[in-house]
This record gives sequence, structure tokens and C-alpha cells, in this order.
Amino acid sequence: MTKVYGIDLDQEITPLMVRDAIVECFQQAHCADAGISLEDEDVNRSYCQKIVKRAFNEAEADFENPTREGIMKVLEKLKKFAKSFRDPSIIKKHYQEIMELVEKLK
Repeated sequence: MTKVYGIDLDQEITPLMVRDAIVECFQQAHCADAGISLEDEDVNRSYCQKIVKRAFNEAEADFENPTREGIMKVLEKLKKFAKSFRDPSIIKKHYQEIMELVEKLK
């Protein structure tokens, strides 16, 4: 069983699951690079969720009812956002992981 951000690739994947995986992806990358402690995880998750919500808003996509098309637009926005503070190889790795999930959307 292969999992990407806690999502089993063998199960049916929904846009909401992909949206949550994007938040988790940002949280993991942010925590790892910032050395954030477990006590600060809730604060960091909230911060990362705000970043993702803003990307949905900028992409004119619905955060609460995401679509495959909306998620694709959001990923492009987040890729551009991350370029200012992440190594391109890290961005590419995370993008590819999320795309594994997107490709399984019906």
C-alpha cells in the first residue's frame, strides 16, 4: 500500500482529499525547513491552510468544493509562491507527489 500525504493510492481519491493533501504537503515542508516543534504544529497547519486558501481564491477555485480543474490552477499558483523560498528540486518533488493524487481523480 503506497500512501501520499496519508492518502492510500489504492483507494478512490476525491478532490477534498487532494486539497487536504496540499495543505499537509505545505505543512510538512514548512515544518521541516523551519524546525517547528510539535507544540507549534496546529499554528503551522492553520498558517499553511491560509496559504492554500489564498491560492484557491487567487485561482478563482472553491476551497470547500474543489474540482480537478481548480486544483490544477491552485497547484500552479502554489508552485510560483514556493519559488521564492524553496529549492526547485523540493518544489518539483512535492508537485509530483500531489500530481499522483490528481491523476487518480475521476
